[in-house]
Amino acid sequence: MSLELINPDDLPVPEMYTQVVVATGSKLVFISGQQPEDINGKLVGHGDFAAQARLAFGNLGRALSAAGARPEQVCKITIYIVDYKRDEHVPIIEEAQISLFGDHKPANVVVGVAIMSPGYLIEVDAIAVI
Repeated sequence: MSLELINPDDLPVPEMYTQVVVATGSKLVFISGQQPEDINGKLVGHGDFAAQARLAFGNLGRALSAAGARPEQVCKITIYIVDYKRDEHVPIIEEAQISLFGDHKPANVVVGVAIMSPGYLIEVDAIAVI
């Protein structure tokens, strides 16, 4: 498996993701949206976006591992955030993302949503190539 990460010269260079990811490999892994839930499916960090972000990305890491994938094999993530406010949420997302991916920057999109299940503030899904 290989990922070619491209930031074209005629597009802005983002800090936390890559504009284009070209994946070559033999197996695609699709990870369902990971929420800030413990092993029993109970919400953790009610009202605490940072705690929820850490757990959602942590759960994403565990899901990747279960599929035999590593974080650096992720080519794209989608992050869903209730009442998204860029200036407020991006620094917290960056910290949680770095804790899983280190300096690997998969393509990503952040989607602001009006509501999830009560108390839930974030969900993260991923696509990996292994």
